Amino acid sequence: MTVRSVARVAGRALLAAAVLAAFSTIALQYARIVHRNLVLAHTLWATQSDIARLSVERDRRQATIKRLEDPRGAIPEIHDRLHLVFPGEAIIYVKQR
Repeated sequence: MTVRSVARVAGRALLAAAVLAAFSTIALQYARIVHRNLVLAHTLWATQSDIARLSVERDRRQATIKRLEDPRGAIPEIHDRLHLVFPGEAIIYVKQR
């Protein structure tokens, strides 16, 4: 082998190593980005689930507040919680078997 052919083979090997290193770097970066995207997608899904759950809870509480602001809705609640009755009324407790 001549010096020229050895230099040509060494140059091609060096070029192949550089291309392989660049490809490996790009592949690793892409894999890291895909992993981060999956983690963020899972976090987004969990957050949206929490938002939906809290929205339902807020609506339920708003309905309770609206009902309790009206005396016609608050009086039965007061009677149920404090076990109070109007004159002429009676409390009947029902127990399950």
